[in-house]
Formats: sequence, C-alpha cells, structure tokens
Amino acid sequence: MFVDRFCEMVRIDSESGNEKRFISYLREVFEGELEASCELDSYGNLICKVPAKGSSAEPLLLAAHADTVKPGQGIEPVIERDIIRSAGNTILGADDKAGIVEILEAVRTATKHPPLEIVITREEEIGLVGAKNLDYTKITAKRGLLLDSDVLDVVVIGGPTHFLIDVEILGRAAHAGMEPEKGISAIRTAALAITKFPEGRLDEETTANVGTIHGGEMRNGVPERAKIAAECRSLDHDKAVRLTEHIKQAFEAAVAETGAKVQIKVEQACRAFRLAESAFIVKLAKQAIRDAGLEPKTQVITGGTDASIFNQHGIETAVLGTGAKNEHSKDECIAVSDMQKAAEILQHALVLFS
Repeated sequence: MFVDRFCEMVRIDSESGNEKRFISYLREVFEGELEASCELDSYGNLICKVPAKGSSAEPLLLAAHADTVKPGQGIEPVIERDIIRSAGNTILGADDKAGIVEILEAVRTATKHPPLEIVITREEEIGLVGAKNLDYTKITAKRGLLLDSDVLDVVVIGGPTHFLIDVEILGRAAHAGMEPEKGISAIRTAALAITKFPEGRLDEETTANVGTIHGGEMRNGVPERAKIAAECRSLDHDKAVRLTEHIKQAFEAAVAETGAKVQIKVEQACRAFRLAESAFIVKLAKQAIRDAGLEPKTQVITGGTDASIFNQHGIETAVLGTGAKNEHSKDECIAVSDMQKAAEILQHALVLFS
C-alpha cells in the first residue's frame, strides 16, 4: 500500500501552479484515512486538522509541498527492486510527494500523536509562494516538522536569504546586415553585465546564478529586448543584500555603457533563519532519528524551504529528510527502504512530542 500510494501520487500532475487536482486528491485521502477536518485557504493551500491520539500535548505542524518542478507531466514511476525512478522523460516527484506519503504513513500507524495541523502548500518550487500566502490565522501550532530535505540522518536547522532578480533590458532594433550601427543589442548588454559579477559558489554560505536569458526575435536583427532571471542566496542576510546590490549595479553600468535601458525587479523569497541546537524541535528531531537507529546531525543549507517562512511566522520548524535523491532532475529516485525509514523517524517524533 505504501509504495502503491506513492506511485499513485506521482502519476497526478502537479507542476507549480497546477496543483489543484492533486490537492483535491489529498483532501479525500486525509479525510478518509486520518479522519481529518480539511479545508483550503484562500490561496489553495490544504490545511488538515487531525485529532490527537492518546495525547494531551499542544498541536504540532506537519508540512510538505504539493508542487513539483518541470518536467513533471505524465510521470510514470518504475520500480527496480528497492529503487523507484521515473521512466526517464520526467522528474519523479519524490520532492515532495515522498514527504507527503511519509506523513500519511507515520500518522496512520503511530501508536499515539498530538493534535496535528497538516499543511500542504502550493508553489513552493517557484519561491515558497504558498507558504507566504498561507492563512496563518488557521494555524495554532507553535512548533513544526517539514518533510522536504533529502538525507535521513540530518536535521536542517537553517536556511538562506534568497533574492530573485528579474531584469529586462530594452535596446534598439535594427537590421543586422544593412545597418547594425543603428541598433543597441540587448543581448550583448546583458552579457556585458553578467561578466561583471561572480556566479556559482562564492563562499561556503553564498551563491549566485543566472538561470535564464531570453532575447531577440530573428537571426538577422539586432535584438531589442532581453530578459534575465537571476538569483543570489546567503546564510548571512546582509551579505545577500550586498550581493543583490552588486548585481543591480552591474546591469545599470552595462546599460549606461551601451545606451540601452533597464528595468530591475528584486523580490526577497525568504530571509535567513537559524534554529539553536538547543531548540525544542531540534532536540526532538535528533532524538527521533536516534530512536530510528541513525546518528543525527544538524545542517544549515543554502536551499530554500517553507521552514524559512514558517519560522518567520513564529512556528519553530525544523526540516527532516525524505530519502529523495537527485531532486530537480530526470535522474531523481528514491529507495522504498528510505521512505519507510523516514516514516519511522516521523513516527518516533510524533510519540516524543506526545
């Protein structure tokens, strides 16, 4: 049932922005199997309240996200002994449907658990959008566990400040063969700017990347427009702010040099957070991992998770692993034994919290 349910989930398309059918499916599952009281908030996030089982403890938040990255349409899981992967043309969707099925299994089989508030967010993969728009008036839990990491023996206790930088350059169109001197190349201006700031891993806590460039309409025309999607992250908030400003200045200097124009939009996707090793939820998560037979470690990552947003809203949230590997690629896979171990870890956490 455990494996069949996971395969059933990943076959339901839910790329970011297209989660409605999958969330409707989850609502039926949680209501039917956990006797949960479920509702959608105004943004379409799923919020499920599960009554306590043999516990008088305070509520606990359990969370995962419904959306997947692309290519995530028409996923067909293939089971090879202990490993589940896609047929090869898509991602698998273990990020984060493994987390969802592990939550379901842990809650369904736990000997006891506190009152649970299970939140399944939308559009996590495109900037934690669902968590940002979650109706927090419907959440009473002050502590939570998010299942959205990979390694099973690691508790993620911190994440980065993450800036999304969208740039549009307006040059001047011209015939590239007859009168190129009359044009201003938006693509060349973009390239000039990109060479003026660092990319990749800048240090152990900071990264920057230019993810996409779209520009031009024809081979024989000086390109009038170019759009660039860039980002930067750092575990040090002030460092991320300075790097973002450096990237902005690089584009402003480039258009000043070429005569183009530029529009720059900056959005803070999330702000850096770090839980103390002594935080209650961190100690509980480590003990749950230990009770499952593994030696726990803590880690701060430069990947964004919904835990950043939950912590900003006063919900002390740590991140547990699901066992997924090679996320965001067609090589994504997961071991059935790792999913079972992740569910076991969460079972121990539920009992400890009770």
